[in-house]
Amino acid sequence: MVTLYDVPAADLIEEVADRLEERIEEPEWAGFTKTGPNRELPPQQDDFWFVRTASLLRKVADNGPIGVERLATEYGGSKAGTNRYRVSPSEHSAGSKKIIRVALQQLEEEGFVETAKGEGRRITDDGTAFLDEAAGDVLEELDRPELERYA
Repeated sequence: MVTLYDVPAADLIEEVADRLEERIEEPEWAGFTKTGPNRELPPQQDDFWFVRTASLLRKVADNGPIGVERLATEYGGSKAGTNRYRVSPSEHSAGSKKIIRVALQQLEEEGFVETAKGEGRRITDDGTAFLDEAAGDVLEELDRPELERYA
């Protein structure tokens, strides 16, 4: 049986994002908001919401139970000072917690993620089955001989 660890992450996230487009709905504000204070513009991808939600589902499955704060740290980036007078080095800034929280709430409504009291969110059996099914389809589509041993 193929699991999420047996296929490349980018291919799995792309497949899961395609499947989530049918199941969840993008919020109206998602096209206007930045993904963190270190960004100047909102994301330019048309399917950003579904890709981020698929990525969150994979991270929860891989690292769960995990909380919003730690996920915001992982989705953050470097925030530089001004270009003219750079007197302090760049600092890390966290990603948008609202995007992460709302996406996780949508995954909870679908039954893929559950809240563990005091620990954060963890994947459910339905979520694991959903990811494994998507990983199996990704492995069938890939034409890479080094992954044949997992089939």
